[in-house]
Amino acid sequence: MRQPGVSVRRAAVHDAPALSAFARRVFHDTFAADNTPEDMAVYLAQAFSPAKQQAELEDARRVCLLMEADGVLIAYASLLDSAPHAAVAAAHPVELERFYLDQRWHGRGVAASFMEAARGVARAWQGDVLWLGVWERNAKAIRFYEKQGFERVGAQTFWLGSDEQHDVVMSTALTA
Repeated sequence: MRQPGVSVRRAAVHDAPALSAFARRVFHDTFAADNTPEDMAVYLAQAFSPAKQQAELEDARRVCLLMEADGVLIAYASLLDSAPHAAVAAAHPVELERFYLDQRWHGRGVAASFMEAARGVARAWQGDVLWLGVWERNAKAIRFYEKQGFERVGAQTFWLGSDEQHDVVMSTALTA
């Protein structure tokens, strides 16, 4: 669903500070209630520092998309053109490393169009499969990905601070 004032663009290196702050906030909003403050603090510092975001934005194997509403950041997606997960059967897989939407925008119909923008990046890389890992306890996200055509294909370990967690690995074929 297209909404007036909502746009998608590729992030640039100068976006690193704003992306860092936004990524930290949405990750915290999504997962803090189910994790210890200590593990959250460690993970947020490691994964979302401005320097880490800048390095990822400078990485030619990655693309970060930003969705904005009237110039305000409401979502981001990070894609990686990399080696596949062992459970992903593909000639050229693309990983959807991160896909986060501000909770205030859930249910407004913009996530599906943002996913299509992410698929467009993967197709531009000649990817044949888009895959991701999602926390096994994040039922809402799993339902969304299933509605987007993703299927469960495996599992992987994810460390949040000192807490070993388990992700469902999901994938979907990319069609022209």
